[in-house]
Amino acid sequence: MVVDNIPTRAAQRYYVYLSQCANTELYVGSTQNVEQRMLAHNQGRGGRYTRARRPLTLLASWSFTSRAEARQAERMIKRLTPVQKYALVGTVRPFGLLSKKVYP
Repeated sequence: MVVDNIPTRAAQRYYVYLSQCANTELYVGSTQNVEQRMLAHNQGRGGRYTRARRPLTLLASWSFTSRAEARQAERMIKRLTPVQKYALVGTVRPFGLLSKKVYP
């Protein structure tokens, strides 16, 4: 992308996603391209954990402007119980639901 003849990088987005494995376990990850990552998981190229638990179904994903923010959200979501993770499906911004007061 070029603005006023000055090359600029397109704004990068980072995503946290929640997926369900074939054995009903939940998997949380982060990526810059959710579609490609889900394809990789389902082709057995994603991660060791998901390789034996295919196919995965995408339940939700959330967009962030920085990798640090996405990783923070990923860590917070991974600490939740399955019931709490399912409660995030359909939310626009999980940070509002992830305060330590709500989910110890």
